Amino acid sequence: MDQAEIDLWHMRRALELAQAGQGHVEPNPMVGCVVVHGAEIIGEGWHRRFGAAHAEIEALRLAGARAAGASMFVTLEPCCHQGKTPPCCQAVINAGIRRVVIAMRDPYPEVAGHGIEQLAAAGIQVDVGLLEDEGQRLNAPYLKLVNAGQPWTIAKWAMTLDGKIATQTGASQWISGEASRRVVHALRGRVDAVIVGSGTATQDNPLLTARPPGTRTAVRIVLDSRAALSSGSQLVKTARETPVLVAIGEEAPPAERDRLTDAGCELFVCDGASPAARLESLMDELGRRRMTNVLVEGGSGVLGSLLDANGIDEVHVFVAPKLVGGRKAPSPIGGIGLAELTSALTLDDVQVETLDGDTYIRGRVRV
Repeated sequence: MDQAEIDLWHMRRALELAQAGQGHVEPNPMVGCVVVHGAEIIGEGWHRRFGAAHAEIEALRLAGARAAGASMFVTLEPCCHQGKTPPCCQAVINAGIRRVVIAMRDPYPEVAGHGIEQLAAAGIQVDVGLLEDEGQRLNAPYLKLVNAGQPWTIAKWAMTLDGKIATQTGASQWISGEASRRVVHALRGRVDAVIVGSGTATQDNPLLTARPPGTRTAVRIVLDSRAALSSGSQLVKTARETPVLVAIGEEAPPAERDRLTDAGCELFVCDGASPAARLESLMDELGRRRMTNVLVEGGSGVLGSLLDANGIDEVHVFVAPKLVGGRKAPSPIGGIGLAELTSALTLDDVQVETLDGDTYIRGRVRV
């Protein structure tokens, strides 16, 4: 292999390592790192959990004294500020690394190119941009949180082959099979919040927890403008065990607000006159709380509002080989919708697999 091929091989390994941090490190980015002599990897690491040692520190620890004169491949610009852990740049300099190859710059204001400048000022060769697209794709949720102040939003639904998420009477359990539901529980276990509308909360009476538990415990959020969520619902009855946030409107009666807060629910009053505007207000609040990934499980009204607010980043759809028909049976996405087909959202990185007869389709919305 020539040097360019060796560089690509090392950065791909760093990206592979970084992925292992998903669900553990947020709101920090996923980062992987390898320290090498030529084609030989002498140290590697990844950011394992929020507050733990960064990837560079792990890799340098494994490399030990052999790091002097070595090269480092890292998926994100090393930090140069004191956070929950000491700055990585100084550790890289102290180790005697001669070259650092970085997939992408870190937009976080306290880094934002300063790490690269610090390394270069110490006489280290710094190369930026190797597999940058892959690095940006890996940390798209982190980048959205830093740049837009909102979490990465994953829209999920299960539907029949004729595009229905429930029958005309509202029955929806169960459209998809057990294998599909296991995937949904895995999704819930790595996000910061799971969002449903008041209709879904009433009709399905869901628990919205990950079973078995995942790496994160998602806040369960109900969009309920009048704070009418039943005290007998599974969500309210378990609010003191697993957090429940009810996103309400100004019109919510004080007595209903008191009833829910007395049961252990948290309330957030959304701004805005339209459902899409209120959802936007909620997403801004979740961003302020440093939530990185949220899962929106519908139904049709909530997903429609999300589409109208241009708020869908990623889609996970489970299509069951069933037909139910019915003009009044709901489709997955309601709301105002788009006027022209040319404006339709298009998915990239589409993956399709079969789960015990269901077709599982996932992808990211093209920007």
